[in-house]
Amino acid sequence: PGAPGFWREFLVGMLKPVAATPLVAMAVALSFTQRLGLEGEMLYAMARAFLQLSVIGFVLQFIFTQKSAAWILLAYLFMVTVAGYTAGQRARHVPGGKHIAAVSILAGTSVTMALLVALRVFPFTPRYIIPVAGMMVGNAMTVTGVTMKKLREDVGMQRGVVETALALGATPRQATARQVRRSLVIALSPVIDNAKTVGLIALPGAMTGLIMGGASPLEAIQLQIVVMNMLMGASTV
Repeated sequence: PGAPGFWREFLVGMLKPVAATPLVAMAVALSFTQRLGLEGEMLYAMARAFLQLSVIGFVLQFIFTQKSAAWILLAYLFMVTVAGYTAGQRARHVPGGKHIAAVSILAGTSVTMALLVALRVFPFTPRYIIPVAGMMVGNAMTVTGVTMKKLREDVGMQRGVVETALALGATPRQATARQVRRSLVIALSPVIDNAKTVGLIALPGAMTGLIMGGASPLEAIQLQIVVMNMLMGASTV
């Protein structure tokens, strides 16, 4: 950031995001005319997204220039912490829900990431690991949150069945096995459906970014296949 011309280049580059703001104004105007009452929330969400992305851009710019693996691990743990907190919010009445969510996300994504690095699919550098980890953590966060919410609802609705199983000597894991399976199936369904329709309905983000960055479509689909595989693995684990 201290390099000559950095700020000028940054400000010139921000002209494109600013040029896209009329789209937000259109959405706000439609919300107002239809009396949806979402104008304030829309403006807040976009302002927050602008601020968060700007800050993370500077943070990544700094991390990418560092050679220490500690920065990669720190960024990864930060993402897992935020994701665990967010997923845990879906099951606020579950004791230790945020910690359970964070550990689940950490387990699934760390195992998948370790395999990708060990198999030399991606080099262990910030430019590769942080974006890939972000995709995995975000996807695992959604699956974990939905699983916990649905499990809590199912156990609550079938409380009598669970209590009867416990009274007959079943362990808590055995008593809730059916509810756990049902919750996992529901949470993983969007991931599976997305894998089935990838490229047919819309081009995924990683593939789109590569193509817009100048990569050939064949190179883009190769990376996207890796991304779909890792998302499936991280979400299920």
